[in-house]
Amino acid sequence: MIFIALILAHLLGDFIFQPNSWVANKELKKGKSKFLYFHILIHIALVLVVLWNIQLWWIALIIGITHYLIDIAKLQYQTPKTKRTWFFVDQLLHILVIVILSVFYFPYFKWEDFFNNENLKLITAVIFLTIPSSIIIKTLISIWTPITVDHSKIQTESLVNAGKYIGILERLLVFVFIIVNHWEGVGFMIAAKSVFRFSDLAEAKQRKLTEYVLIGTLLSFGIAVLVGILVQI
Repeated sequence: MIFIALILAHLLGDFIFQPNSWVANKELKKGKSKFLYFHILIHIALVLVVLWNIQLWWIALIIGITHYLIDIAKLQYQTPKTKRTWFFVDQLLHILVIVILSVFYFPYFKWEDFFNNENLKLITAVIFLTIPSSIIIKTLISIWTPITVDHSKIQTESLVNAGKYIGILERLLVFVFIIVNHWEGVGFMIAAKSVFRFSDLAEAKQRKLTEYVLIGTLLSFGIAVLVGILVQI
């Protein structure tokens, strides 16, 4: 599929054949950086190589032009605070261009082949296991208050929203293990979570907090397992 070939060219051009020194120079000089144009030429060359069809030169040209426009917009408008956001916007736009080229210029790709019942079930399950599941779990255990007076005096540092993202990642991993029929991976995830999480809770000597986290963890794993089973039915 040409989509896979173009994605391969994009990954090679944006991550493998772009040194950090080039990125730093582009961020400093923006449109005046020679490495920006080297970067675009590499993308064009990679597309020609992976497609291996000189008649498709126009695809390489479109990829090169759109890549330049997207990159120059990113360099002009990103700030230190928005750098992470612009990274994902940049990647999303590049992939969107590839998708459009694949869909509209190659008729063998049909939307109904992608959005069939099986794929829709997988997409729905994955989306449900992210933010919706986090909200459901948070709501279910909101009747308890895990922080006691003594525990509130303990100074602990934690990444912002780390618990939410850890829960999302563990549910997605459990879901993948079930879909590929490797249930032993679920046991590995539970063991790993127990080692890293509950050892810290034991040191805090807060039974209430430990039970709160344990309920949340079991709910998270339980939802992922249930969704995985339902998708396979």
